[in-house]
Amino acid sequence: MEARHLVFSSTVFLFLFLPFTVMVYYNPWLNSRKFRNNFLLLMSLAFYAYGEPLFVCIMIFEIIMGWLIGLKLEFTDSKKLRKRWLTIGTVFFVFMLFVFKYLTFVSEQFGGLLCIDTSNINIALPVGISFFTFQLLSYIFDIYYGKAKAQRSVLNVGLYIALFPQLIAGPIVRYDVIERQIIDRRENLRDFADGMLRFSYGLGKKVLIANYMAMLADNIFNAGMPESVATAWLGAIAYTLQIYFDFSGYSDMAIGLGKMFGFKFPENFNYPYISSSITEFWRRWHISLSSWFRDYVYIPLGGNRCSKGRWLGNLFVVWALTGMWHGANWTFICWGLWYFLWLVVEKIIGMPNKMVVISHIYAMVVVIIGWVFFRSDSIGDALGYIGIMLGVGGNKLADEIFYHYLSGSYMLLVLAFLLSMPVVPYLQKKFCCQVWGQNMEGILGTAIFLLSVLMCISGSYNPFIYFNF
Repeated sequence: MEARHLVFSSTVFLFLFLPFTVMVYYNPWLNSRKFRNNFLLLMSLAFYAYGEPLFVCIMIFEIIMGWLIGLKLEFTDSKKLRKRWLTIGTVFFVFMLFVFKYLTFVSEQFGGLLCIDTSNINIALPVGISFFTFQLLSYIFDIYYGKAKAQRSVLNVGLYIALFPQLIAGPIVRYDVIERQIIDRRENLRDFADGMLRFSYGLGKKVLIANYMAMLADNIFNAGMPESVATAWLGAIAYTLQIYFDFSGYSDMAIGLGKMFGFKFPENFNYPYISSSITEFWRRWHISLSSWFRDYVYIPLGGNRCSKGRWLGNLFVVWALTGMWHGANWTFICWGLWYFLWLVVEKIIGMPNKMVVISHIYAMVVVIIGWVFFRSDSIGDALGYIGIMLGVGGNKLADEIFYHYLSGSYMLLVLAFLLSMPVVPYLQKKFCCQVWGQNMEGILGTAIFLLSVLMCISGSYNPFIYFNF
């Protein structure tokens, strides 16, 4: 699907939007914090409005509501009134998210049950609405719990919510983490250079690896059910690599862009495919989302400091919501509950410490099968595909299609597999950090950036998979 929005891997962003933003932001004549913040907000709104200008009005409206509720929470002494304003804010933002993201899906389900035509209910989904809704909730939660102070200026609230590096693809930046940076950050040449390097690495992940894995995965998944076990596994593994390098690539680009403008965003991925359990996997995968649900949903519900039945209920709610957050489809809910199941199993029986290899294989099999649910259009499609992977349907072990795709992609598959492991940090540590830092990283980053740009210019396959979010 071609992105309707401005994305980091597009030529418009790379050659027009980003250079213009950097040049004006760092101009020597207007360099006050107020100007830089307001200009960055203006460009962020323009970034979001590209292709779908109507949705920026919705976001501005929600920003104003968040700002007003934040002020009420800050300057209201009564605990009862503060709790009431928190409830109003939470209900409002969740309602807006429900209307734009889930109402069409819910109406389809009820329409099917009641035999009612609901085809006229088809609300367009503002891209990134889950990200900025969670940040708005973080804003009012952190003020309510005294972790941060409300912004007096609505423009500063707007900057926190709309900041373009993390607006449509994360990471989810909590307000208490970035509060001081909005007013009191310091830009410098070293951070700018580090940010460019990090952006280049992320762009390379997306354009050079994820996009190719996407072609391989799409060719297999879109061709109907695979005819062999090996082909099914190849498609699932390709998608497993695609989604990691796509998600982590965008996070790297966001962190790099933020650093270029003086912001320090939290890390979002920490080599999740080296995990030896599902518990460890979720400590390493989409860290900002996991910590958000932990701190704002799981712990307030009681966490694990309650009865076993209550704990199971808390865990169920969190993982059902995690699945729903990713998209309005039963497949996403099943994907979330798939992890709920295995996390419960791990909590009850524990994981053997000495069987590292077996534990790692187990974790990766669970993750790969989980991605089939995530990728599929329906639960039936997912179960049918997984059945072939497990050899349930009596399909042959391998076929010509498998050998055809493997012969043309095995080198990149091996490279992607290696880079999904902490190989680069190991090499950096092994071969003199000074030499690596001063020479190799700059050369490597430049080469990756130029190669990625060439791929972008060539118009190669460049899917954008964040429309569900």
